[in-house]
Amino acid sequence: MDYKPTESRVELNKRKRQHHPWKWFFIILALLIAGAGIYGFSLYTKTRNAINKTYDPSNAVTQDNFNGQNSFNILLLGTDTGAFGRHEKRGNTDTMILATVNPKQNKLTLMSIPRDTMAQMIGTETFQVHKINAAYNIGGARMAMKTTSKVLNVPIKYYMVMNMGGMRKIVDGVGGVDVKVPLTFSYGGYTFTKGKTMHLNGSQALAYSRMRYDDPEGDYGRQKRQRQVIMSILKHAFSLKTIENLDSVLDSTSNSVRTNLTFDSMVAIAKNYRHCTDNMKSDYLHGAGAMIGGASYQVMRDEELQRTSNIVREQLGLEAVDLDNNETYQNSKNPNFDWSSGDPNQIYYIYKPDSDSLWEGDDE
Repeated sequence: MDYKPTESRVELNKRKRQHHPWKWFFIILALLIAGAGIYGFSLYTKTRNAINKTYDPSNAVTQDNFNGQNSFNILLLGTDTGAFGRHEKRGNTDTMILATVNPKQNKLTLMSIPRDTMAQMIGTETFQVHKINAAYNIGGARMAMKTTSKVLNVPIKYYMVMNMGGMRKIVDGVGGVDVKVPLTFSYGGYTFTKGKTMHLNGSQALAYSRMRYDDPEGDYGRQKRQRQVIMSILKHAFSLKTIENLDSVLDSTSNSVRTNLTFDSMVAIAKNYRHCTDNMKSDYLHGAGAMIGGASYQVMRDEELQRTSNIVREQLGLEAVDLDNNETYQNSKNPNFDWSSGDPNQIYYIYKPDSDSLWEGDDE
């Protein structure tokens, strides 16, 4: 599909430059491979025990044959729990990325989904529309997968979620990270100075990658800083320091990660699909700012939803299918919404399914 959403030159350049930072899944796999290769059976057993603790049997599915021939999706989630005094059981997902692995093209596609994307919650007893990052908080991984699946019309069986506390511990486990600071700011009790290369411990790295509102680029700027942290972690993943601290890294993994992939499936993926990480492509669902019920959202034009769906389906070896979901329905009910205005305060209305009546919230 040739359609591209209306974007300013600056926004278009951002799209071309953007490579999403979320690589936790592959960090864990890299550590698994490195550990098993260096220490043999003893460490392999230790790694198996740690990874088994991340397994979520409540979302168990029949595992695919990860033989290096079949494409598959994994929904990667990063929650805002586990640090800065937050101890909610779930929390919202600040990061949502659909990772599609295509061995036939030796490609890994990371499709980033903005946290504020308007979406119908799939699995609630009554009709509900929220920001998509609330799906995990409301209904756990199952609702996050079903909601994302419905928005993009793609099958999703697997997920992996990590909380902020896990990132802090992994940074400490690899001996810290090095970043060149792009702007001066203070956050979480730490100060970062523009142009300075800093070595950050886990708590500092977490603060560095969390700040959003004081960055002139907003969430785009935060993603760039997150990318710096993750890339530095990857550089240290096979270092002697990491091996020395591997027990700590594995412990943080077992306590901070949940997934419905089994250990054997993860080993098979690490063995048979790791070449796909050499050809990583990233994209993101690009929306327009809008106000819904007094809250700021990102709403997605039909053509952008279709473009994104087509990309993922093609990587899975599926034919393109015209989207017909709540998001396209709501767009049809808002014919006067000006998609090209760039005004984030435009009002966008949510209607009840198959009705001209407005939906006014959860208490309906």
